[in-house]
Amino acid sequence: MTSKAVTVPAEAVVPDHRPAADAPSPDRSVLSSARRIVVKVGSSSLTSIKGGISEEALTELADALAHKRNAGTEIILVSSGAIAAGLAPLGLAKRPRDLATQQAAASVGQGLLMARYTHAFGAHGVTVSQVLLTAEDFMRRSQHTNALRALDRLLNLGVVPVVNENDTVATHEIRFGDNDRLAALVAHLVRADALVLLSDVDSLYDGPPAHGARRISHVSGPQDLEGVAIGRTGKAGTGTGGMVTKVEAATIAAGSGIPALVTSTGNAAAALAGKDVGTWFSVNGSRKPVRLLWLAHLASVEGTLVLDDGAVMAVRDRHTSLLPAGISAVHGQFEAGDAVEMVSFEGTVIARGLVNYGAAELPQMLGRSTRELGRELGRGYDRVVVHVDDLVLV
Repeated sequence: MTSKAVTVPAEAVVPDHRPAADAPSPDRSVLSSARRIVVKVGSSSLTSIKGGISEEALTELADALAHKRNAGTEIILVSSGAIAAGLAPLGLAKRPRDLATQQAAASVGQGLLMARYTHAFGAHGVTVSQVLLTAEDFMRRSQHTNALRALDRLLNLGVVPVVNENDTVATHEIRFGDNDRLAALVAHLVRADALVLLSDVDSLYDGPPAHGARRISHVSGPQDLEGVAIGRTGKAGTGTGGMVTKVEAATIAAGSGIPALVTSTGNAAAALAGKDVGTWFSVNGSRKPVRLLWLAHLASVEGTLVLDDGAVMAVRDRHTSLLPAGISAVHGQFEAGDAVEMVSFEGTVIARGLVNYGAAELPQMLGRSTRELGRELGRGYDRVVVHVDDLVLV
């Protein structure tokens, strides 16, 4: 879906109070001195008019990132483009819709993409590495700990890790859906100082730029985007999300303690220097464990637990674990370890969490104490239904 013309209420538009040319804004100045930055680039920014990866666009991006890396800032590049790079060698005119062909294109294209990055960064004496991740790597503590250890070591060695979703093995059920949200999670995983999301659009606007829309230079919170229509996949047709997923990823990051910038790939050098380009999302929340961030924004919800009023207060207000005594009804088909939503009688979503029991086990447990259940059903049934460490309010 492309952007549509909108009429935005005056209060929903952030005024564009731009400083003098080339002067960094107070927030953006963090980019000029950051210790560690995650940069994400989309397929549309790397794709040529004739199809395939644009050598010019990729080289220009590598020049900007290598310059920043050689100046002392650690850079992690989250790069789309593997599927796009694999289209021409497979004789495909556009991005395939079926998963098997997407996986085939990614398998062919990933090596080609990395070869080009290796050459472009190598011209500046910078080594790159390939890191392929799946959503499962953020679900389990041991896996995301291993991913963090590997990325930290690469950065310590002066390497620029090039991260992508492992499209060749990822499934529809367990995947990020786009690399923007992957970049937001990677930024939290490595404790980055900022997230930069690059696309083929220079900034977020309050309507179509061709119709005289104004640039939104700064977003302090979700209220600043009320009434703003945001487009999806662009004209190139090689990406998967467009501006809407950039805004979602920036909002996730900013709401969890990491500032984010959304701008065009052509503005990469200016952005990394802290200049007034793009749309800046300032921090409006505290940092969270990466697993809970995944649970809040990416987990596939398999069922619903309806809570009574007492359980709603315990979970939402006192931040406690969910006990079987506070559950009134169970909906959906799920297994132990799946993500479920916890809702009130009225249907308001209170929280998400990883459940300790399957849907078939829970009905016999509702409204009963863990002590009673352990005594009657045996050990293992005296546990909470959702532990507070596996629960996030939404």
